[in-house]
Amino acid sequence: MAPTLPPSLDRSAYLLAARGERPPHTPVWFMRQAGRALPEYRAAREGVSMLESCMRPDLVVELTLQPVRRYGVDAAILFSDIVFPLQAAGFGIEIKPGVGPVVADPIRDAAGVARVRPVTPADVSFTTEAVQQLVSELGGTPLIGFAGAPFTVASYLVEGGPSKDFAKTKAMMHGDPALWHALADRLAEVAIAYLSVQIEAGASAIQLFDSWAGGLSPRDYERFVMPHTAKVFAAIEHYGVPRVHFGVNTGELLGLMSAAGADVVGVDWRVPLDEAVRRIGTPKPVQGNLDPALLFAGWEAIEPELDRILAEGKAAPAHIFNLGHGVPPDADPEVLRRITKYVQAAHVPA
Repeated sequence: MAPTLPPSLDRSAYLLAARGERPPHTPVWFMRQAGRALPEYRAAREGVSMLESCMRPDLVVELTLQPVRRYGVDAAILFSDIVFPLQAAGFGIEIKPGVGPVVADPIRDAAGVARVRPVTPADVSFTTEAVQQLVSELGGTPLIGFAGAPFTVASYLVEGGPSKDFAKTKAMMHGDPALWHALADRLAEVAIAYLSVQIEAGASAIQLFDSWAGGLSPRDYERFVMPHTAKVFAAIEHYGVPRVHFGVNTGELLGLMSAAGADVVGVDWRVPLDEAVRRIGTPKPVQGNLDPALLFAGWEAIEPELDRILAEGKAAPAHIFNLGHGVPPDADPEVLRRITKYVQAAHVPA
């Protein structure tokens, strides 16, 4: 089981909402809240690669805490990357600035799948150290752990890097289903191992990012992806921590993503939250969903959108405010701070 939470943390606004209870205010955090939008982030990471940053507990702690200090958000999310556990386990992958995860030798056959080995706590001991220190320093602010879902991580490994159409990945799914399922199963095990390390070190919630699942039809998602995602969620259920699921452009998949085992469903900006609640079907908390582009539109445009999203979020048992995707690197931190304060001050009905 996960460590017992102190009362101040257990009754925090974020965890109350993630459990479907009404919090004293709508909790706020931002995907990619630690990142290039913060000048202190750029200064701390100067000359240090992304994956190297993930292996330095002191830097992980600092980068995770920066948005909590600056914005006063209701939750921190561990500074890491969805491909990091693979790299830590010896798989050849790097994150190229301005490009994303790149694989020099993409997986196309059984020998490639065999290169994806299990991740052990020893592989990511620096993550354990960072999480333990963060939990100590965060006090009553929850720490969210995370991992990449099997499909999204597999898409990088098969395509060799970011893709717009996932042609090679879909070709493997349909052309060699056994090979696909073998790869996805190994990546589910990687996610389970990495999430377990974070929870056992003290993370009080997790988010599974299936960022690119929106590129799939519901039929393909249900056949090729959902069983492996469900395996991840089922394996960590015994910890008793809230499990959040998020993907981009997944409006047609929300019900399936919920059924895979999520306790909280993340919604991008394309679907209004009240409509998302209808599509999810089972009453569950939702997370989202301001369009990140609106951060550049000026406060007169942002404020009515915040009011709309907060009103639509009342259709769910609870609502965690977030963007519909990550913070853009050139966003103004002051706008994010102002959004945080505005949402936290909004009335939440009993």
